[in-house]
Amino acid sequence: MFESLTEMFQYEFMQRALLAGVIVGGICPLIGVFLVVRRLSLLAESLAHVSLAGVATSLFVQKEWGWLMQVHPFYMGMAFSVFGSVFVEKMRKMYASFQELSLPILLSIGMGVSVVLISAAGGFNADVAGYLFGSLIAVKEEHVKTIAMVGVLVLLLVALFYKQLFALSFDEEHAILTGIPYRFINLLFIILVALVISSAIQIVGSLLVSSLITLPVAASLQIANSFRQTVIYAIIFAELAVLIGFFAAYSLNLASGGAIVLVSVAIWLLVVIWKKIGLQWTGKVARSE
Repeated sequence: MFESLTEMFQYEFMQRALLAGVIVGGICPLIGVFLVVRRLSLLAESLAHVSLAGVATSLFVQKEWGWLMQVHPFYMGMAFSVFGSVFVEKMRKMYASFQELSLPILLSIGMGVSVVLISAAGGFNADVAGYLFGSLIAVKEEHVKTIAMVGVLVLLLVALFYKQLFALSFDEEHAILTGIPYRFINLLFIILVALVISSAIQIVGSLLVSSLITLPVAASLQIANSFRQTVIYAIIFAELAVLIGFFAAYSLNLASGGAIVLVSVAIWLLVVIWKKIGLQWTGKVARSE
């Protein structure tokens, strides 16, 4: 085991992927906590499919008009994800009484565009599989730098607007009455979500990225006693999932996204079982007294 671990870190692509994974493992649950509290978990899935549409667009353009434009699928996916986030915010205003309707609409658009353009670009291949399920070898040095910049941006803005995000997440109406610029904060937050989603696609894959955002938070909610604890536990669980998942993906030649998600599921199950056993033990002690 230790020999495999030492060997894994000898490769530059694994060093890059691990660094990117650690950053993603920190910012995904940080954003995910606010999404879950706001009951917007489906937003992550919707933006992931929009980001995939950007990837498909880039692959299609490179095949048909490569002489005209060369934009890496990673950056095209990020641009589409940001555009999709702004679209969702506009749709939520349009359907004020049915704001959740904007999410399945966006998901449908993203999925439809993805399927059509992937088919037009030559169908399913190794490049497409990497963006769908995650790929360790696809993470380039420039991607790590971009992911690092997104990570720093997310940390700075969440720290700067933490009180406003907290207030809007738990009681939006009261937060608006207190004078919080909710339109600006909501737009800023949803753009951050888009950047995080698109940054994580190469590590986890577009079909699985929402799991890294929600599963660590779901596990954390089982044992945390405060919002701050929820954030801390969620980040710890996500980082564990990334590290163990990376080792499993390398050792067993698995897709990194699937390995990370399965570890996240295992952590969630262990936390649920541990809490249930703890509650039963506490009940027995209370009855014996």
